[in-house]
Amino acid sequence: MARKAAYRKKRRNKTGMLLITTVVLMMLIVVAVKSVELREKRAMYTAREEALMREIETEEARTEEIAEYEKYTQTKKYVEEVAKEKLGLVYEGEIIFKDGN
Repeated sequence: MARKAAYRKKRRNKTGMLLITTVVLMMLIVVAVKSVELREKRAMYTAREEALMREIETEEARTEEIAEYEKYTQTKKYVEEVAKEKLGLVYEGEIIFKDGN
């Protein structure tokens, strides 16, 4: 009987080790798959970050252009140009020559 008990104990140990090994392998597979997914997400987020940084630079340049235009619109030269082009105003005594076409 001692042999049968020892045999059962050995068999239980082998079964237990097999189950533990299976669980560990499954966990390793899950970790590996998630690791790949995280790397893909990281690459996607890095590309998105780069695109957003380029967009920020573009918008900052546009902001500078707008600020320069705002300064220009407050000058006397701009007011004169608008008055001549859009309103057809001229200085007193100024002569305007037009094309005959």
